[in-house]
Amino acid sequence: MLRHLRVTNFAILSDVAVDLGEGLNVLTGETGAGKSLIVEAVNLLRGGRASADIPRAGAAEAVVEAIFEVPDDLQDKVAGVLREAGLPGDDEPGEVLVRRVIQRGGRSKTWVNGALTTAGRLAELGALLVDLSGQHQHQGLIDPARHRDLIDAFGCAPPLVAAMVARWDALRGVEARIEELGGDERARAERAEWLRYQVDELDAARLQPGEDARLDAERARLAAVDTLQAGAHTAVEALYTGEASACDQLGVAAREVDKLARIDAALEPCARQIGEARVLAEDAAATLRHYADRLDADPARLAWVDDRLELVKKLVRKHAGAATGGAADALAEVIAKAEAMRAELDALAHRDERLAALDRERAAARAAAEAAAAELTRARTAAAKKLEREVGAALTELGMAAARLSVRIAPRALGPHGADDVELMLASNKGEEARPLARIASGGELSRIMLACKLSLERADDVATYVFDEVDSGIGGATATAVGRQIRGVADHRQVLCVTHLPQIAAFADVHLHVSKHEAGGRTETSVTRLAAQARKDELARMLGGTATARARAHAAELLEEAAARKKSSPPAARA
Repeated sequence: MLRHLRVTNFAILSDVAVDLGEGLNVLTGETGAGKSLIVEAVNLLRGGRASADIPRAGAAEAVVEAIFEVPDDLQDKVAGVLREAGLPGDDEPGEVLVRRVIQRGGRSKTWVNGALTTAGRLAELGALLVDLSGQHQHQGLIDPARHRDLIDAFGCAPPLVAAMVARWDALRGVEARIEELGGDERARAERAEWLRYQVDELDAARLQPGEDARLDAERARLAAVDTLQAGAHTAVEALYTGEASACDQLGVAAREVDKLARIDAALEPCARQIGEARVLAEDAAATLRHYADRLDADPARLAWVDDRLELVKKLVRKHAGAATGGAADALAEVIAKAEAMRAELDALAHRDERLAALDRERAAARAAAEAAAAELTRARTAAAKKLEREVGAALTELGMAAARLSVRIAPRALGPHGADDVELMLASNKGEEARPLARIASGGELSRIMLACKLSLERADDVATYVFDEVDSGIGGATATAVGRQIRGVADHRQVLCVTHLPQIAAFADVHLHVSKHEAGGRTETSVTRLAAQARKDELARMLGGTATARARAHAAELLEEAAARKKSSPPAARA
């Protein structure tokens, strides 16, 4: 709900701060005091258009700021909008801070939770935070795109909607798999022939993972047999067979150190190390001699390795994509591609059987989706009849018994939301044809129609705060009291901000705010005061008779008592 509002340099509102409470907040005051300006400021906070003449004379810009407290049942949706817009916010946002700066000339800047955003993004968020109804603007209910969701929520159908979405997704999944098997018969035959050729070629090659690296190593060895043998013989001679070989020199050193160790035992470890070195040198010489003896030039094997390497590289060039991890990755990609082509070839070979099975699966999925859609249609039809009755009763209480709300449910192609187009229609007078809400001329009458709708849809409408701007236009007496009761009923479940000239409505307020203007320094200033008990009685008396006479105060006291009795009869748990 709208917890705090501050408006700076906004027409005659130089610096006005308003703290609102739960339930029903009313704004009263003389005509021209600035009540509707406050409503216009709230409209800017929900993404409304900014006019060029908003900034106060002499000011470069106007600023509107607000703190919204998000009800528990709207936190998931608000968090989703914030995430999608890339705006700061918790998964369970308890508060949302909005700031709108309107520069002279009409340009504006928007911040949400301290981050710069667009008015369009603010409008998405604002649709959850504030719904505004007035003589010239009726948001939310007149949007046909929302009507289906409102009826579903009103009829407690979200589980049916979720089931419909799931069954539609299942149907689309089967259809996607059928599309994958599509194409004409000739194209499929050509594809199968091409796959068979590629698979036969790869199967004949019998490629092995890592084979190319092993072949490279073997080729390098076969091509350098003479070099390897000569080097090995030279090393054997240096270690063991040559004059003054390493083994001979180590033997001399070992004998000398042994003599010294018999004199000084501290040299015994050194003597052991020399002996071990001689043994290691002899072992290395033996290994090298054995290695050189086994080396043998094999031109035939070298030729085979060259041919095999060329085949592997050819297949890698032909079948591998842009592998980034080197030759080993490229060969692995070719082997994996061979498996994929075998699987595709097998699928084509058994396509008719698979297609027949998928056709049966699609028929079952469509039947399930159509059944879910039919169940949704029945639920929507029942909800529509209930809504028509409830709104009709509310309109009768508001003195508009001739007006009739109807819900048009028309068939449409099956989709994720069922097979219905839903739109709220209204005939304002007896004998008139029902028309879409968006095409009804605005005015006080439409405001009361909207009020009747909202009273019925309050639990289904995802909005934290309702704003009613002079919905009492052109009414009085018993109808005014009825309107007050209706607004009070909405406020039992959501926060309401209501601009009114009627004491019968103001008497129901939980928070009564008085808007007044005065001159200061040669300029008009507006102030907003939260009224205490006695001040409320005086304001209601003024609204009743123009001046707060004793008789008017007595009448005001009666109105307050009657409204208090109505509030006590409301279930406390239902209030926001």
